[in-house]
Order: sequence, then structure tokens, then C-alpha cells
Amino acid sequence: MTRSEHVKELARASIRAKERFFEERAEDVARAAELLIAALRSGRKILLFGNGGSAADAQHLAAELVNRYRRARPALAALALTTDTSILTAIANDASFEEVFSRQIEALGEPGDVAIAISTSGRSPNVVRAVETARRLGLRTIGLLGRDGGLVAPLVDIPLIVPAEETPRIQEVHITLGHILCELIESAFDETV
Repeated sequence: MTRSEHVKELARASIRAKERFFEERAEDVARAAELLIAALRSGRKILLFGNGGSAADAQHLAAELVNRYRRARPALAALALTTDTSILTAIANDASFEEVFSRQIEALGEPGDVAIAISTSGRSPNVVRAVETARRLGLRTIGLLGRDGGLVAPLVDIPLIVPAEETPRIQEVHITLGHILCELIESAFDETV
């Protein structure tokens, strides 16, 4: 296989993963958008978290919501729990890495807020613990997950599971999904401006 053929095959694999997910889960994506819009309209906030590439996605999506996605509109309350190195390292050092997100949810989360857990495996102990804490405190929960959804899928209100095995394909669907959620949210707030 030539390098250009390899490029095309990787692009086709990404497209197939996206087509399959959105064909199967469009209604669930719409439900997730409605949940997020309702929370934001009620003055609640969105807390996003994940590890590695999922941490980067959490930060990316929080930035799109706080600042803007495509159009000027009021700032929306979103926070990535992956960004404060002092908090992350203090919790990891003094308690455990399993607590880095759940401890922040204890401090910042309020009933009616929405916690978005991003995990390609759905098995990261710190993500599982954070979702459990969010539910206990009355937050609504959404999971951007992969493979079979792991341990997180049965814990969240809306599991958005990408039925793929390869982490890059799952992450490619997650960021497309995140952008679609941002578009739907922003459109809802454009209508009220």
C-alpha cells in the first residue's frame, strides 16, 4: 500500500465510524443537546473531563462554549476539570489519581449541572468515580464513550457510545459529536439573543 493509499484508507475508516455512529445515535445526540440547553438556560453549568486525548477534547469543547463556536452570543458556563495543574496534582498526591475529577465535582458541581465524561474505554477509574459522584450530588450526566461503553455507560443518563475498537476512530467521532453539540447549543442561544 502506498502512503497516499494509506491516507485514503485511514480517512475512509474515520468516515465509516462517523456514519455508523450518527446513523445509530442521532436521537440520543439530540437528547443530549436538549439536556445541555435546558441546563444552561436554567443558569446551570457544564463540567467536562477525561484523560489524555479526552482531556484535550474536554478543554476544546469548554472553550467553544465559554467563548464561541461559530457566532457571537452570550458566554456559556462550561469548565474543563482537566486544566488546573495545581488542583490535579494536589488531589493526585494527597488522595489519589482516581479522585482528580470527583473531588472537583464535589467542590464545583451543583444539582442541575451537567457532567460530561469523555472516555474511549469507559473504564478509567477517575472517570467512573467522577460520574458516581456527579450522580450522588444531583448532576445530570452524559458519557462520550467508545467500544462497549465500559463501566461508565450504565452510570450516565445519556451514554453516547461509539461502536469502534480503535481509539483514534473513537476520538475522531467524539470531536465531531462535540462540535455538533456546540452547534445545536449555540443555535438555541442565537434564537434567544
